Amino acid sequence: MSENLENIDVIDTSVDGNYDESNIQVLEGLEAVRRRPGMYIGSTSEAGLHHLVYEIVDNSIDEALAGHCSCITVEIKEGNVISVSDNGRGIPTGTHATGKSALEVVFTVLHAGGKFGGGGYKVSGGLHGVGASVVNALSEWLEVEVCDGENIHYMRFLRGDVETPIKIIGKGTESGTKVTFKPDGEIFDTTVFSYEILQKRLQQQAFLNAGVRIVLKDLRPKENEEDERKSDDFCYEGGIRTFVEYLNGKIKKDVVHEEVIYVSGKRDDDIAEIAMQYNDGYNANIISFANNINTTEGGMHETGFKAALTRVINDYARKSKMIKEDEKLEGTDMLEGLTCVISVKVLEAQFEGQTKTKLGNATVRTLVTNMVNEKLSTFFEENPKVARAIVGKTIDAAHAREAARRAKENARRKGPLDSLSLPGKLADCQVKDPRLSEIYIVEGDSAAGSAKEGRDRRFQAILALWGKMLNVEKARADKIYNNDKLSPVIAALGTGILADCNLEKLRYHKVVIMSDADVDGAHIRTLLLTFFFRFMRPLVEAGHIYFAMPPLYKVYKGKNEKYCYDDDALAAALQEMGEDAKIQRFKGLGEMDPEELWETTMNPENRVLARVTLEDAIAADETFTLLMGEKVEPRREFIEANAGYVTNLDV
Repeated sequence: MSENLENIDVIDTSVDGNYDESNIQVLEGLEAVRRRPGMYIGSTSEAGLHHLVYEIVDNSIDEALAGHCSCITVEIKEGNVISVSDNGRGIPTGTHATGKSALEVVFTVLHAGGKFGGGGYKVSGGLHGVGASVVNALSEWLEVEVCDGENIHYMRFLRGDVETPIKIIGKGTESGTKVTFKPDGEIFDTTVFSYEILQKRLQQQAFLNAGVRIVLKDLRPKENEEDERKSDDFCYEGGIRTFVEYLNGKIKKDVVHEEVIYVSGKRDDDIAEIAMQYNDGYNANIISFANNINTTEGGMHETGFKAALTRVINDYARKSKMIKEDEKLEGTDMLEGLTCVISVKVLEAQFEGQTKTKLGNATVRTLVTNMVNEKLSTFFEENPKVARAIVGKTIDAAHAREAARRAKENARRKGPLDSLSLPGKLADCQVKDPRLSEIYIVEGDSAAGSAKEGRDRRFQAILALWGKMLNVEKARADKIYNNDKLSPVIAALGTGILADCNLEKLRYHKVVIMSDADVDGAHIRTLLLTFFFRFMRPLVEAGHIYFAMPPLYKVYKGKNEKYCYDDDALAAALQEMGEDAKIQRFKGLGEMDPEELWETTMNPENRVLARVTLEDAIAADETFTLLMGEKVEPRREFIEANAGYVTNLDV
């Protein structure tokens, strides 16, 4: 019943407002996908475009999970055509009960596949059975070749419809499937694939599937002859152990114990494995997967792990007399400096929501809890030196937590963190509804003065910052509460930080960082964004953080003037105005009078705001640690490698 209902569109198309049976439209076949692509792939933006590749690759990964595929190759061809091939069993080509070939059914019928009831696949990421058909529906054209070890079968589709029925085009002794498709420019905002985005995802899949080889090649024409073609060949026999080593290596942290701790367990057809290693940092990096799908919102597997980890470390700490019998370390203490990958393979995975970002299987929690309780306890008993190092770090974290609690209480007694006592540097707005209000965080009294005068005080608040900003990448929470630059931000926003961060208390739904369009301004933006990422991450995840984009230039001639936000716009404005046009370069916001600042940077009708998104938490974590962390050498290496890409550098 639900399958049929999902293809019915209720639209009132009548001019006179009448609404009857003629207004009920039934969308046949894959028409529903083309009409509402966001329901199936999330969006038609760059993220949705790359999701097409993931769907086809996931089918090959499912073959690997079933033990029938060892190599997957992804090629980006000229014209941004994608080709995904594997050496699995090949999609069945025989006649289906519908009278069509099974191959045609897979690519043209929603909810059709070998992933229902456990017959074709015991474990699968694409449980909804819509992957191949959705990719087909959203492609300008798609071709599929299947070799069954004897014949090569071929089909071609045009925007989801069969153009070339199944036929045999040759002989072959190997087996496998090759899908080649071109995303439909009528559907997507962009059809240009990013090599780097695909690279990260495919490397992740190689980590999660030990021994499976995944090859990525960029075969598009090179911009310059001297450029090397991009290609990667991923294969990790160590699986998620190697993943943890890679993550700690990327952030250049010193590890507390050399060996990555690895435990695994099985219950019926469900399998769980965990790899973990502590480093000398303060931040936790726990990445979880269910059937190779990154569960960014966690779920039962993460809940079970954290509960068991807390119990095991507390038990060992008491048994080894590192804490008293009546003392208890908290769960957050165990996470400081922890890099951990959790991967479960579940027969019937229950994901919460269409985006599959949270695992709901209660049985998985039991599996993970029992496994960690038993096997991590055994590991600690057999490796007391490692166990004591981990417990020692946890105790240090507990002391820091207690220091942060005292600092928080002291700060509240002094007033700035009390919700009833807003910071003196805040010029608040009149509207009290957070959905309608916004706050501009501005560095410097001069710029803040212009912003206060130029703003619309009904819904725009201004918070002035001054002096050198704290680099929170090198600081614990107690330093944040005692910092006179950041405590006003915490008080003004009202959410609290870390575990106390509550989005329901957010006083402004647009938090806009407004800094100068120069190197110093970029530094301020980076420091503030590091603070939000580390201590108020829910604000970033929910899309509440923005960058204001002030113009770089004003071009004027007589009464004619234009504001330009980049060099291309400047060149176009100069060409339009002709000779004698004058240029003003805005080095700082303080150079703009209130009217200019309002018109160019604060007026909702004209301004340009860049919303900060969190597309890849792993990459963001690596970047913040690399650029803002304590180690100088990796930062120097990064700067040397990327210096050639810098533009608009003020000297």
